Amino acid sequence: MKKLINTPETVLDDTLTGFAAAHPELTVDREARVIHRADAPRAGKVALVSGGGSGHEPLHAGFVGPGMLDAACPGEIFTSPVPDQMLAAVKAVHGGAGVVFVVKNYTGDVLNFELAAELAADEGIEVRTVLVDDDVAVKDSTWTAGRRGTGATVVVEKVAGALAERGADAAAVASVGQRANAASRSFAVALTAATVPAAGRPGFELPADEIEVGVGIHGEPGRRRERLRPAHELVAEVVATVLAEHTLSAGDEVIALVNGLGATPLHELYLVYGEVAAQLAEHGITIARNLVGNYVTSLDMAGFSLTLTKADAELLELWDAPARTPALRIG
Repeated sequence: MKKLINTPETVLDDTLTGFAAAHPELTVDREARVIHRADAPRAGKVALVSGGGSGHEPLHAGFVGPGMLDAACPGEIFTSPVPDQMLAAVKAVHGGAGVVFVVKNYTGDVLNFELAAELAADEGIEVRTVLVDDDVAVKDSTWTAGRRGTGATVVVEKVAGALAERGADAAAVASVGQRANAASRSFAVALTAATVPAAGRPGFELPADEIEVGVGIHGEPGRRRERLRPAHELVAEVVATVLAEHTLSAGDEVIALVNGLGATPLHELYLVYGEVAAQLAEHGITIARNLVGNYVTSLDMAGFSLTLTKADAELLELWDAPARTPALRIG
């Protein structure tokens, strides 16, 4: 294992130290392991809180800031944050208008956020939850009941954050997040496995000439393994798989995210995006907005995921609303 770390045991603490130094506009509570907006709590504003295991950066900490999240709770590598962290985040950002959790559909995350919501309710704080379950690769996997939550998390956090910034109530913020999730489908392909520092070796064995089709962001197995093929053939399969699970048809518009899994060169992601755009055009589907880059990663895994969100006027307007975070700036 070759990684820029001090020790496997201190990876998260050391990363939070660096994150705090790089982003003084945010507040980083290293003891509570909570990252939140420095201007929180904001009276009368619904607070948007998310979190999950580390190793998926910039998700979630990179999306804390005006127009997106109010707080994020980083867990250990590929490990859910604990309810006490989430409750600390709620208390740090609750401005009296309630809190909306954005939760990726992984069993640990779901259970811990549910418990945190109960603890918050005991203190008189209303919490609503948006569950993200966009990955169409498998219905049930190693860590989930139902579809996994992946790339659509970025879309949900962006549109829900924009609506919260405008002063909408908790019900409306949760509703638009749920609508964005329902309009999204994702699928990923891995060229290599990720190496968790504490393990010191790749999470699974993958021969040099094979790929994992439908992989999860923690290295969970996908639909099958197969030989590496030219990019246009591979992208065609990914697009077809996503469309088969979607409600898209000719004339529709989408927000398209071509996401790197951590170790994929940007020039390869742009190549993939070109193939995606061409193939969607053949179906009469227009990409109205796009992101190309690393947004929901899996440590040093090579590969990509595709997320397509069926767009309408409201979702596009919220997507275009200003956001100022470490990893995403719009407007």
